[in-house]
Amino acid sequence: MPKMKTNSGAKKRFVLTGTGQIKRKHAYKSHILTKKATKRKRNLTHFTTVAESDMKNVRLLLAMK
Repeated sequence: MPKMKTNSGAKKRFVLTGTGQIKRKHAYKSHILTKKATKRKRNLTHFTTVAESDMKNVRLLLAMK
């Protein structure tokens, strides 16, 4: 049986931490930024972790068990 391929889009968007969690960037930071408050844009800059409910799907995309 062939090896499972990693999803190319997912490997660009997610980072695995040392503790096994998966980091992701916030959405809504790419365009139409003039109507968004500075505080909101600044808070969208930071990384966050993937929700527990989405973890299984992201691990499948990254070809992890």
